[in-house]
Amino acid sequence: MSIALATPNNDEDKPFSMKDVMAPLLAVIIGTFMVILDSTVVNVAIPTLVDYFHSSLHTIQWSVTAYTLSLSAVIPLAGWMSDKFGSKRIFLVSIGLFTIGSVLCAFAQTPEQLIFFRILQGLGGGMVSPIGMAMVYRIAPADRRGSIIGMFGIPMLLAPALGPVLSGWLVEYVNWSWIFLINLPIGILGIWIGKKHLPSFQGHEAPSLDITGMILGPLAFALITFGVSEGGVSWTSTRTLTGLIAGGASLILFVISCLKKKQPLLELKIFRSSDFTRGIVTSWIMQAALFGTVLLFPLLLQQVKHYSPLSTGLILLPQAAGSMIFMPLAGRLFDKVGARPPLIAGMTLITGGLFAMSCLKSDTPLAILMVTLFLLGSGMGLSMMSLNTHVLNATPRHLVSRVTPLTSALQQVVVSFAIAGFTGYLGSRMTTHMHSVGAKTNSLESGIAAFGETFLLAACVACAGLVLSFFIRKPKPEVQESTRA
Repeated sequence: MSIALATPNNDEDKPFSMKDVMAPLLAVIIGTFMVILDSTVVNVAIPTLVDYFHSSLHTIQWSVTAYTLSLSAVIPLAGWMSDKFGSKRIFLVSIGLFTIGSVLCAFAQTPEQLIFFRILQGLGGGMVSPIGMAMVYRIAPADRRGSIIGMFGIPMLLAPALGPVLSGWLVEYVNWSWIFLINLPIGILGIWIGKKHLPSFQGHEAPSLDITGMILGPLAFALITFGVSEGGVSWTSTRTLTGLIAGGASLILFVISCLKKKQPLLELKIFRSSDFTRGIVTSWIMQAALFGTVLLFPLLLQQVKHYSPLSTGLILLPQAAGSMIFMPLAGRLFDKVGARPPLIAGMTLITGGLFAMSCLKSDTPLAILMVTLFLLGSGMGLSMMSLNTHVLNATPRHLVSRVTPLTSALQQVVVSFAIAGFTGYLGSRMTTHMHSVGAKTNSLESGIAAFGETFLLAACVACAGLVLSFFIRKPKPEVQESTRA
């Protein structure tokens, strides 16, 4: 379902003042910041959660995978919910549900409880960003929209940088539960400001809800992710085959359903545009290689290199710094030379950085690791900005409002697949190396070798994205009309 990007309700004769939008903009920023922050703080805490619950990485990684899957499940519903019940009401309810889920996560007693409460978090958090973005668009006057939406991007840049450090400090000096409890005061503040200052936009008639797609889509993505996760252990096991076959069948039915309906859950007709398809596939590959390995770095630093959680957060800072520096530069480059040059440069940095990580040794200096992380972050900044803008430019204008939920939801699905696949593969390689070596004195080398092979796999995935980058071209104007349904 789409989120209507309507014109602001402000009186056109009234002179614009930033004071008029600061309070509602702050409410949206707080909600978005909280959701993005939560996506990063958990990663550093994963090794601690494995020890606390006396569980395996294979199980605990589902606290991340299930969260991203639940995000993807509700993102397409954001537009329909806004039309049906009002964007302000759904935005505040979403923040409330996310906050409640956060508190429950803090008191989880078993891995299963943690995973279930993370799903609850995701169901609330998935609608915060798209609805918030639509409200910011409607609040801002056309001539100030760029600068105001730029302010909305603040949490997207700050949260990934602050998340690992904050998580490391809380885990090391307070308690892991506080990485979730910290959302309670933030959520309450966001709800209070939003209830008081967010305008109540005039509602729209809600389109019919695609119930079939709403059932088949999440079912297909969850089953395939489960199959990919189990495939990291054994690709021929009953659990793996059941997940992949049942998920694949559900996915086929989901695609058929979306193509037949006039108002599907996800607008798949956009894939008729070859420029859009090339861009989105390249984006998926980049996200799989980069975000799929996001759990590997904290695990490597804490479980193999034995750094503390806070030290791990500080070591990860260069990656966020690289992204913050090069994302604005990528926007300027895009305006001058198009998507291909910054995208090729970014994918080269990502591929090279992952190949460098695959060559990691037990005595590799920390400075080399941090430089590599900076290169990965720089590559992400260059690639992501270029790809996102290219995908929007390659979208027919009448479908733009429906493509944002599509790309956001599928991004979460791809990240879920990648996290499940890479962590499963890491676990299997680590088991293989430990059995082959046996001696405890070589356990460090065994762990390093397992991580190296996993990073090598990710580098190969990124290399495929680099090759596709050379085929990205500036969308032709006629594409806007040729893809009309």
